[in-house]
Amino acid sequence: MNLLNVDLDLVRKYNVAGPRYTSYPPATKFVDTISWDQVAEKIAANNQTPRDLSLYFHIPFCETRCWFCACTKVITLNHGQGRDYLDYLDREVVLMKPRLHPRRQVTQLHFGGGTPTFLRPDELRRLGEIIHRHFPFAPDIEASVEIDPRRLTRDHLVALREIGFNRASMGVQDFNPEVQKAVHRIQPREMTQQALDWLRELGFASINLDLIYGLPFQTPASFNATLDIVLDMQPERLAVFSYAHVPWIKPAQKILEDKILPSPETKLALLKLVIERLTADQQYVYIGMDHFARPTDELAVAQRRKQLQRNFQGYSTRAGADIYAFGMSAVSQIPEAYWQNEKELPQYQEGVASGRVPLHKAYLVTAEDQIRRETIMRVMCDLSLDFAAMSRKLGIDFEQHFARELAALAPYAADGLVSRTATGVEVTDAGRLFIRNIAMCFDNTLAPVGERRHSKTV
Repeated sequence: MNLLNVDLDLVRKYNVAGPRYTSYPPATKFVDTISWDQVAEKIAANNQTPRDLSLYFHIPFCETRCWFCACTKVITLNHGQGRDYLDYLDREVVLMKPRLHPRRQVTQLHFGGGTPTFLRPDELRRLGEIIHRHFPFAPDIEASVEIDPRRLTRDHLVALREIGFNRASMGVQDFNPEVQKAVHRIQPREMTQQALDWLRELGFASINLDLIYGLPFQTPASFNATLDIVLDMQPERLAVFSYAHVPWIKPAQKILEDKILPSPETKLALLKLVIERLTADQQYVYIGMDHFARPTDELAVAQRRKQLQRNFQGYSTRAGADIYAFGMSAVSQIPEAYWQNEKELPQYQEGVASGRVPLHKAYLVTAEDQIRRETIMRVMCDLSLDFAAMSRKLGIDFEQHFARELAALAPYAADGLVSRTATGVEVTDAGRLFIRNIAMCFDNTLAPVGERRHSKTV
């Protein structure tokens, strides 16, 4: 893909609420009526063999609140809370570890938040010791951490490398000072560059930068200047998200209503600018779903080879790894079930202290769910469906099973977003932007448009 020209009329047509499909069914379908015994039965079945393991640790703390943020977090200046939180993580791991096959290796590790680097360097080392005490790492482990350059020391990164981290992601959002002030996140270019320099000096193999379009005071000209800086920094990956203004869910966002939010037309212009600039001259491949990667990056290579995966940590190159997640609000994912920890810190701590897994909600995956999940996964990751291959893999007549869904692709074909081939369906370059919409055709849990609790698809 050399240059992706964005048709704004199509964006207007297809920009509706829909899932991001980090799971199928989406997390909005999780319920609190499933008991821990039901989940534990699925975990026992999942651990009959030493399957690959992906570990996630949610560190919820931030010192200050960014007004745009929709993450599950705890705002505090008391770093003692981070130290105490490690005790609960340790106890939670001890609760779960006996349920796991003893020969399972960790092929993926991720620290998210909040801000994982809220923890002091020695506290990160302690968390690393907890993990290494209980879990063996694969030699080629992919270990990624989210860091905040505003309160980062070089020793934080040294500690993370000692644990085994080799990838990092940083929030930037926008380099414009007026935008930064409006969203309560002051982060000068020099600060981000210092973090980048440290990461590269210490041997982190891949660096991702997060940007957001649709923030107060952004214009195509101002965001173009941010893109100039980002392209100069040459990260291996970029995630460029659309700001979702949902103050009824995240009340802190009401503060932004006093600012000048871009009009819908300006926001579309920003989206067009981002995609066309990043994909020009093959600088980055538009993976889909807000994500861009250099053509030589593992994500782009995996997509070309049809080996890309998608889970609660986004796009992934490690197929078949089950996610066991720890910490407040963390979501675990195995083929037969999803379960989420308590979303509030006191309830999470109370659950762990009482010697039980702090279950909040869960979902047990049906056979039909698994068929649809694999289909949606292949659409999202491969940008294609090979009918014969899918029939063999799923043990069904794919075209017959999904006759209604394939017929629903007709408007996308008419708009040049998908094409029928002799063997199946291909998503076009233009269709990458609408990959969520295309995947939604295969979702039999989708609520009517006016009842969907999701962000807009574009």
